[in-house]
Amino acid sequence: MNYLTISAPAEASFVEKKSEFIGYIAPVKSGDEAVEFINKIKSMHRKARHNVYAYIVRQDNISRYSDDGEPQGTAGVPVLDVLRKRGLTDVCVVVTRYFGGILLGGGGLVRAYSHAAALACDAAQTMDMRLCHRLRISADYGMYGKISYILPSFGTITESSDFGSEVELTVLVLSEKLAAFTKELTEVTNGAAEIEDTGELYADFSGVTA
Repeated sequence: MNYLTISAPAEASFVEKKSEFIGYIAPVKSGDEAVEFINKIKSMHRKARHNVYAYIVRQDNISRYSDDGEPQGTAGVPVLDVLRKRGLTDVCVVVTRYFGGILLGGGGLVRAYSHAAALACDAAQTMDMRLCHRLRISADYGMYGKISYILPSFGTITESSDFGSEVELTVLVLSEKLAAFTKELTEVTNGAAEIEDTGELYADFSGVTA
C-alpha cells in the first residue's frame, strides 16, 4: 500500500553530441493531469525535435509512454523504466530533445533518455508515502514527559502541539504500529490520556526511523 512519489516539479538537463536533453518531472494524480503537464512542456518547446514522455499513476493503475518520433523503444520505454526501477508513482516525466545534428544511434538514445529522466528524478524531492492514522492526544502537563518519550520509538510525526489548559498533540502513527502505540500510550498515562483517531491517510514518512 505504501508508495514513493515526489513533492514538487523539478528539471535537469545535459548535452550529448550537441543534442540538448531537458528532463522535466512533476507529481500528477491522474492521467488527465499527466496529459496536461505533457502539453504544457510541449507548448514551452514547440521548436524541439522531440518531447518524449512517460507517466505512472495509481488511479486506475495507468502507465503510458511515447517515443514522439524517436525510433521505437529508444525513448519512452527507457524513461518509463527509470520510473519503475525507482519505484515512483503518481509522476510524469517529459524529456525534451533539441537535435544537434549528430545521430546517437539506438543505444545512444536509450542512454541519453534514461540519463535525462534519472537527472530529473534526482532533482526532485522523493516522498515516502505511507498509510497512517492521525491521532489527537490530550493529557495533563504531568503526562507530557512520558508521552513525548515514547513518540520517537514508534516513528511518529508530530504535526502540531498546543500547550493550553492541557497538552494537546496531533501525531501521525503508521497503521501497522497503531495498536501497539495506543496500548503503550494508555499504559504510560494510566489511561489518563484522551486519544481521538481522526482517520487513516497517506503521509510522507521520509527520513523517519523507528
